[in-house]
Amino acid sequence: MRTRMGIKDRLSGRSWRTRVAQLLWTVCVLAALVLAVGALLVAIDANEDNGLVSFVLSAADTVDLGVFSRENGIREFTGESAETKNALVNWGLGAVVYLVLGRLLERVVRPGA
Repeated sequence: MRTRMGIKDRLSGRSWRTRVAQLLWTVCVLAALVLAVGALLVAIDANEDNGLVSFVLSAADTVDLGVFSRENGIREFTGESAETKNALVNWGLGAVVYLVLGRLLERVVRPGA
């Protein structure tokens, strides 16, 4: 015999899925933000001896997962300003991918109306 799930039980399940969806979206937005700020710091030639700059660049190197790396990413530039171009293009693409992926995951996990 099947028991009916109470309204309170359904709401708590919906609430849990909503919280997980929000968490996934937040993590992806933060990853995109780290990549975007890292690219900006490379573009303005920020002092890498500064603790905050070093932390952001290190975090961006971690978040890029090697796929969007500024040294060996999707697109590699050579010549003048190559490091800046690599950071802007690869980390920029990575930020966009994180935002799209985050939105898709959020939509899949969030309960329907």
